[in-house]
Amino acid sequence: MKIFCFIIILVSSLLYTLSSYSVESVSQDFKKLRNLMVTNQIEARGVKNRKVLEAMRKVERHRFVPKDYIDAAYEDHPLPIGEGQTISQPYIVALMTEVLEPDRTKIVLEIGTGSGYQAAVLAELFQRVYTIEIIAVLGKRAEKTLSDLGYKNVKVKTGDGYKGWKEHGPYDAIIVTCAPSHIPQPLKDQLKEGGRMVIPVGERYHQELILLIKEKGMMKQKEVIPVVFVPMFGENGKKY
Repeated sequence: MKIFCFIIILVSSLLYTLSSYSVESVSQDFKKLRNLMVTNQIEARGVKNRKVLEAMRKVERHRFVPKDYIDAAYEDHPLPIGEGQTISQPYIVALMTEVLEPDRTKIVLEIGTGSGYQAAVLAELFQRVYTIEIIAVLGKRAEKTLSDLGYKNVKVKTGDGYKGWKEHGPYDAIIVTCAPSHIPQPLKDQLKEGGRMVIPVGERYHQELILLIKEKGMMKQKEVIPVVFVPMFGENGKKY
């Protein structure tokens, strides 16, 4: 009987050790993939901000994608996250973050929470992140993921992003991850003097990523690159 119990304990201990090793091994594999993602997809395309690059190395993108797509989490393209929405290409996440000139003293508003991945990257770089998602199931899922990962400086709201979140404005930076046909006036109004907004604008397959800087109440506008984002929808289901 003693021998039998000893064997059970030994087998249990061995299985636990193998399980722990397996989890650690997978974690290290993802870390290697993240480093390659940053080097080959992001730095190679010209993103230079060291803090942004470090945030991209740190945030675990595989935590924000559906299980069916985990193996593709660090590949160079968007991925579906359900409800007709996507998680953006890693390079685009890094580029949009860099043009905002992130700083730990600044507050940022994100329109289009989606998976929560962009919000996590922002949370590594900004003092506070306010993020709005119009699709309730995505907003709740992102909120849980961000909470599970320990992000305490992110507040998620379900609502119409076109209207912004006036309560917490004005903002040092605004980032929009869905494309309206024009730049929403409420977002312009909620941008602080000297603040920066990055937003894709246009019809699908004919969009431009725009950087706006507010100076003396006026908006200076600069085109960054052509992009393809999902459209911005209102609460009535119609495109803006």
